[in-house]
Amino acid sequence: MKDSVACTLFEGDYHYGVAALVNSLCENGFKGEFFAGYKGGLPGWALSAVNDISIGWENNSVLHISPDCRLIFLPVKTDHHLTNYKPDFMLQLFETAAVNASALFYFDPDIVVKCKWSFFETWAGYGVALIHERVANDMPPTHPLRKEWEKVIAKAGKTVTHNLNSYINGGFCGVSNQNKEFLKTWKEIFITGTKFFGLTVDQWGHAYDRTYMFSSQDQDALNIAAMCCDSPVSEMGPEAMDFIPGGWVMSHATGNSKPWNKKFLTSSLMGIPPSQTDKLFWQYSKGQLKAYSKFILHLKSTAIKIAALVGRFYSRK
Repeated sequence: MKDSVACTLFEGDYHYGVAALVNSLCENGFKGEFFAGYKGGLPGWALSAVNDISIGWENNSVLHISPDCRLIFLPVKTDHHLTNYKPDFMLQLFETAAVNASALFYFDPDIVVKCKWSFFETWAGYGVALIHERVANDMPPTHPLRKEWEKVIAKAGKTVTHNLNSYINGGFCGVSNQNKEFLKTWKEIFITGTKFFGLTVDQWGHAYDRTYMFSSQDQDALNIAAMCCDSPVSEMGPEAMDFIPGGWVMSHATGNSKPWNKKFLTSSLMGIPPSQTDKLFWQYSKGQLKAYSKFILHLKSTAIKIAALVGRFYSRK
């Protein structure tokens, strides 16, 4: 799967995650273009980026990381919360800046990659690449939420094509050019949910009651799309995001507290030692993209080592 590209969406301090993510990809053999859609301004570490009119996206800014890799910032204009804008963004990339891409991989900006890039390219050749959630991983076709989702599928004029047994995490997907129908289906589920089922795309987490079919907007829409798309799908378990032990693919920092704003020493005294994802984030932050000074990197590395040691003596009850 040559000429594949990767992308993310970010705003605010998630730019720290973007730098670590891109560093992790480059260190694992990624070559080509990484597209970062964003709201707001460019981060300070990217102010040397320059415009490239050949890309086909207005006001883009390009950072050349190495002779084989470049990071392209793309300003996005949408009323959607960015997490609900993923299929639109990926489809727009396929139609413009990544029109010649054989495959497109989306990563949330709080993910780092652990395995060689060629694995992702192989994976997308088997179908839309998806990863199971830790929560509700066991979700058979007869699950009441899936039965509710079937109402959305019917309203969209589609039928169930995949009897999935697990709930899928919305932080990653890999789509080959020949399977971009999946993205169109995902987008159509958003439209159907908004029109008929009270889905609000300009917010995130507006309905925390899990009985609502779109309680987790983008993630639920992704799961519904996976149930009714015509494209084949290829799934991996929650270990692929380090949600459970044994993972070797990537590491996902879920939750509100991210590696770049954690107070490791304080947390360790509360019985919460640095996670594998925390350690990997700061490891990859030392890569080619410099979002932090050497002093901050040294300070955080030292704090993590001390916090890990302290964590051996304090356990969370």
